[in-house]
Amino acid sequence: MAPRSRQRRHKKPPSSVTPMVVTPPTVVTSVPLTLSKPDPSIDALGFFSLDNNVPGLSQLILQKLNMKSYEEYKLVLDGGASVSGFGFGCLQEMFQKMEDTFRFCAHCRALPSGLSDSKVLRQCKRCRNVYYCGPECQRSDWPEHRKVCQELRLVAVDRLMEWLLVTGAFVLPSGPWPCLAEVVQGWDTWFSMRCLQLDATLDAVLGSHAMTTLWANVGRPKPDPDALQGSLKRLLTDALSRPLTLGLGLRALGIDVGKTGGSTVHVVGASHVETFLTRPGDYDELGYMFPGHLGLCVIMVGIDVSAGFTQSTSTPPLEPGTVQLSGHRGLYHDFWEEQVETGQIAHPDLVVAFHPGFHASPDLMEAWLPTLLLLRDYEIPTLITVYSHQELAASLQILVDLDTHITAYGANPFASLKPEEVYSNPNKQPVYCNAYYIMFLGRSCQLDKKQLEEKVDGEV
Repeated sequence: MAPRSRQRRHKKPPSSVTPMVVTPPTVVTSVPLTLSKPDPSIDALGFFSLDNNVPGLSQLILQKLNMKSYEEYKLVLDGGASVSGFGFGCLQEMFQKMEDTFRFCAHCRALPSGLSDSKVLRQCKRCRNVYYCGPECQRSDWPEHRKVCQELRLVAVDRLMEWLLVTGAFVLPSGPWPCLAEVVQGWDTWFSMRCLQLDATLDAVLGSHAMTTLWANVGRPKPDPDALQGSLKRLLTDALSRPLTLGLGLRALGIDVGKTGGSTVHVVGASHVETFLTRPGDYDELGYMFPGHLGLCVIMVGIDVSAGFTQSTSTPPLEPGTVQLSGHRGLYHDFWEEQVETGQIAHPDLVVAFHPGFHASPDLMEAWLPTLLLLRDYEIPTLITVYSHQELAASLQILVDLDTHITAYGANPFASLKPEEVYSNPNKQPVYCNAYYIMFLGRSCQLDKKQLEEKVDGEV
């Protein structure tokens, strides 16, 4: 059995570790919040933390999506209600309402409802991504906005182009790799390897009816073909970043994917981001990374796993050369005791946490503590990803305080290339999914705090 007493009663990291707030699409921050669940939900914390920077923004989002409460919003993310149930009369209305959720003054944080009749929010003409209530706010904000304006121009295009992924009009390129996995060291070599197939795929999407329909309904000029192709490539890296990061972990930690019975990866702390629109074939690229593998089972575990993705019973036997996806809704240490220790689910060869965010909130740290101690005490190879160098430093410090043996960390060669706007504070520097990774195995970190600080400061 798991050493529960040690897991549950372990002291929290010292207060010298200063909590930070890193706000990708799902914002994570410490917010006093009454939830219907007994455990903190990263989705709920993120949603309500929007009001920290822009009071009333969460209600504006619900209003524009034709929803009455967060519970209704969460039901859609869980897969318990159809997206089509939002009640939009046409695509043009849908795109307009979604864009309206970004309408607030980037400088004074005023919402449309707080403006006088003589004022109206207007977009920055350069990035078409942020809004201002008047020339004074725009001029005052320019010294900060100019630092991110060009990147936010990409954000504005990408969030519209994502519709093609949701509808299935943009199908990811797939098929065996024509070269050895060791040669593919990052996106440059990946794009070079997939060159011919990728060009055909992108050309087909650019000329598709779905692309025409998209730009006929969004209410803004269609960018030139090069800009659209660039957006499709960024979206592609965003979709493939997770499976290829899993592959990075398997390779770097020396996991034998050729063992009899196949290999198992647990993705812990999984939420709607990993599960809402994930299709069975989305992780095929992980299989192509390891030709000759005897089966790869990827199990998503988390309290925010979409309902339609969950599976509580044991998975069927793995077939050689296949990648099997399933999910379980719940906390990982409970899943371990109920499923792994009873033999219903295979012991993991690797555990991965995409953006756990435990550095950002005492509530989330408390929820993550039993899992982190379990992974440490059972010496399970573990990989964690973070959004920024600042978050890397904070997360490393916490893991050092927990006496984990950190084996490697650094910039992820398969980080997403799609910039992520800080929703309620758009002038913050955009972040990138899986930008950095941390790997640890068991106890006794080899770095003391001073050494760690020196190495992290030298990373970037």
